[in-house]
Amino acid sequence: MGARSIPNILASLPLFLLVWTIGALAMFVPAIFALVQGNMAVARSFSFAAGLGLTLVILVALARASRKSRHGTLGQLLALLGIFTILPAFLAVPLHDALGTTSFLNAYFDMVSAITTTGATLFDDPTRLPPSLHLWRALVAWLGGLLMWVAASAILAPLSLGGFEVTTRGQPGRSMVTPMHMTSADPRKRLARITATLAPVYTGLTLALWVLLMIAGETSLTGLIHAMSVMSTSGISPVGGLTQAQAGFQGEMILFLFMFFALSRLTFSNDTATATSGFSRLDKDPEFRIALLLIIGLPVILFLRHWWAAFDVETSQNLMLALRAFWGAMFTVMSFLTTTGFESADWEEARQWSGLGTPGLILMGLALIGGGVATTAGGVKLLRVYALYLNGVREMEQLVHPSSVSGARAGNRRIQKNGAFIAWVFFMLFALSLALITVTLAALGSSFDQALVLSIAMLSTTGPLINIAAETPIHLAELGDTAKLVLSAAMVLGRLETLAIIALFTPDLWRN
Repeated sequence: MGARSIPNILASLPLFLLVWTIGALAMFVPAIFALVQGNMAVARSFSFAAGLGLTLVILVALARASRKSRHGTLGQLLALLGIFTILPAFLAVPLHDALGTTSFLNAYFDMVSAITTTGATLFDDPTRLPPSLHLWRALVAWLGGLLMWVAASAILAPLSLGGFEVTTRGQPGRSMVTPMHMTSADPRKRLARITATLAPVYTGLTLALWVLLMIAGETSLTGLIHAMSVMSTSGISPVGGLTQAQAGFQGEMILFLFMFFALSRLTFSNDTATATSGFSRLDKDPEFRIALLLIIGLPVILFLRHWWAAFDVETSQNLMLALRAFWGAMFTVMSFLTTTGFESADWEEARQWSGLGTPGLILMGLALIGGGVATTAGGVKLLRVYALYLNGVREMEQLVHPSSVSGARAGNRRIQKNGAFIAWVFFMLFALSLALITVTLAALGSSFDQALVLSIAMLSTTGPLINIAAETPIHLAELGDTAKLVLSAAMVLGRLETLAIIALFTPDLWRN
């Protein structure tokens, strides 16, 4: 090894191997938990897989110790694609071995779902998995959420991707720096600096949420998994959702407050804000304001529909029942807007109050809109919706006054001049992806309704939609192997977004 130590070699590893190392080290968490519970078989599966993974990383690190990265930020974008497609195969090894009653493809699908923070699962019965495997699924999703927090500033923002193409003057897929600077500067330094800044915040918020849930009466394991699921917007639960949780209404209130971190990046960091980007205050942020409008406005409409349609007149005098219905609607709207997918225990009451049979269309629409740019939420993103809204308002103004000159940009400096056009391009690419995946699933044997729900759930990274949006829950285990691979690809596409995939075909990456 010469004068270089193993820690220094590991520090010089590319992003893919660094995340592989973190994944291998994370396996010791469920291994220790299983050991404490006396489940030696599960502990042995995770320990052996962790040892194998670390051994492979060290061997690769020694083999490429003298090599330097030549691909810059675009290389890190390619590494993200590898993390979401290749790394789950390694993460699935202990899950497959410990469970022993499922195929490796099912385990791989589950790990892709976790690391992309989708939260879709093939295991409909939570009791089928031991507690350590529930913890492992939530931990992988939590690490995937942290990865997206870091990647937003370190990888996507410099390339004007992930929603930043609407706010910056850079060309999507092109670095904001010159090619010479790209080759001379090591993007891993920026990655390490941003990780050191955001990882303590992400961890601290998760721990705070966990403690608050336990104070509210939640069990330790369920509280931890729900805390990690909310911060990562994965919606993973070891008990089948909030209806089986012990914290009750107090727990839902706590979870509701922490879901705000998926509405705007300004709720936890201003690392992507600049002096000319416009809004640096949360109350002026268009994403946050649109989200509040949806979170309050939509439940109010559902609440008032009770009287408009004259449903169950006798219960209209029950104030407590009305408040429960309103809360159930507001929490569920917030949950699906942030693509978390938790259903309030009072959601059934909200449905009966408003007279809605299966409000799947509303929930799918909220998931498609998604949360804030550079958060763990999926979907189209609120900022792109805002850019399209501004463009729509301007077009209507020109219908009335064709020669008018708009002054809207003076108060909306965060949106670049052609931001609406780029947002529309992304929306069209998203729609084409949705149509392609829906047709493919229908060709593989799914009904049109099921294919549409599955496509929206995967592309918006809102896995719980498959159990709530359709008239009857969709059982993923009943799908064929080809359909599961298509859904896995859809989850990766939804997490990285179509523009980022297209950016990987730029010659700047492959010339090296």
